[in-house]
Amino acid sequence: MKPEDTLAANATIEDLRRQAKELGLKNISRLKKKELAFAITDAQKRYAKLKDRIHDAYELKGTLQVLPEGFGFLKNDKMTSPQEYVYVSASQIQRFKLNTGDILSGKVRPPKEDEKYNAMLFLENVNGIATADILKEEERKMQNHNAKDMQRYEVSHVGILDIMPDGFGFLRKENYLPGEDDIYVSPHQIKRYRLRRGDEITGKIRIPNENERFDALLFVDRVNGKPAAEMQNRPVFERLIPVFPNEKLVLETSKDVLSTRIMDIFCPIGKGQRGMIVAAPKVGKTILLKELANAIEKNYPDIHLIVLLVDERPEEVTDIIHSVKADVVYSTFDQPPANHIKASEMVLERAKRLVEIGRDVVILMDSLTRFARANNLVVPPSGRTLSGGLDPEALYLPKKFFGAARNISGGGSLTILATALVETGSRMDDVIFEEFKGTGNMEIHLERDMAEKRIFPAIDIYRSGTRREELLLSQEEISISYRLRKLLSSTPNQYELTEKIINKIGSIENNQHFIDIITKKDSNL
Repeated sequence: MKPEDTLAANATIEDLRRQAKELGLKNISRLKKKELAFAITDAQKRYAKLKDRIHDAYELKGTLQVLPEGFGFLKNDKMTSPQEYVYVSASQIQRFKLNTGDILSGKVRPPKEDEKYNAMLFLENVNGIATADILKEEERKMQNHNAKDMQRYEVSHVGILDIMPDGFGFLRKENYLPGEDDIYVSPHQIKRYRLRRGDEITGKIRIPNENERFDALLFVDRVNGKPAAEMQNRPVFERLIPVFPNEKLVLETSKDVLSTRIMDIFCPIGKGQRGMIVAAPKVGKTILLKELANAIEKNYPDIHLIVLLVDERPEEVTDIIHSVKADVVYSTFDQPPANHIKASEMVLERAKRLVEIGRDVVILMDSLTRFARANNLVVPPSGRTLSGGLDPEALYLPKKFFGAARNISGGGSLTILATALVETGSRMDDVIFEEFKGTGNMEIHLERDMAEKRIFPAIDIYRSGTRREELLLSQEEISISYRLRKLLSSTPNQYELTEKIINKIGSIENNQHFIDIITKKDSNL
């Protein structure tokens, strides 16, 4: 009779399972009695062989050197030749996450036949810590990790829906772009709840099945903060009726922030404005964007603010994130152009979904020029090329993005303020600006000559302005704006007069006081 048959005949299934656990066998709960007996006897044979080798083993301590092939060697000062080095297997290195320079100690066995080196039989200490303690700590961390994983499936998760061409989708978490924590959404759920790209979905998730990479959405609880059932008959953004901006966004916050105070008087912003910040490099457009974001966040906390940074420097992204309380979506210049397009599209779709439920949204974009550049690299060639190497088809997406800004009749608005780069030395940038000139209904010009003369903010008051500003300004504000613009048009040195106007505004506590002073007496500043 075979050993496994004898063991199976003389022991109960409970005794066999206990022995198997003592031998360190795993996955034994589903084994039948005979299979379990065979596994025990096989393990006992292996341990018997190992026991024979222990008699020849000796203690050794040394420093590890890990080779590119994955295995390593243990050496110390007492060794006089490489033949005395001790072989450390790749499995031991991986099991204990060993690195070159680690101090190891343990039992070493002599080489077997056809082996050149002594080998590490039992690794007992790593950098003075017992390997048993290392394994216990790993097991504790794994248990904590598993507990946290299970908690993930007990709470609701929130993400922005991105729908794929095949009909399924993913809930994006950070930055609206693909990531490891994305949640799969099935085509059935998208059709059932009439979900759209850019929706904010709240719901429970389930553990992924075998061969599934992502967690999956179990059920949809809320869409854009409202019960899912209420969102099935919402309007479509493109069918909403656009009207001129007729509600002014007051940007003035304090006496010292002059840029927003100047804009309130000479180039006001209304809900639904489509504004362009025309700027050369190093004239303060990033500072202006931060001041605009902080003003909107402070004066209108109910407005949903999104800052979109396309092809931007990583340090600028970090600065914006730390300076502004808003959704900051970014794609840095070291990422492929497709990422720039993806981030911009997701921001636009998110804004549309909010406007559809009557929310006011403001997007601050830097920059429209770099968005067009990126699209020029990925768009299929149309066979025509504008000056500077720009394909006309590359302007479609940027114009679609910029043109989405509108004030909606009956409630809701999408305001977009985007920067356009000029004087960069690139003919393509000039062409992009020329193509967008006139598409907005508000422009702010930042002048390089003013910045070089250290006149800040470097806003060219004469060239900056808003269409149909009479819908946003009071009669007194319009009168002051016209009067100062006439002064600027008649003076030979506009920058000097502009500096006087800026200094005068800065010396007065607030804009209303400034208007009262100018209205009561005809001052030449």
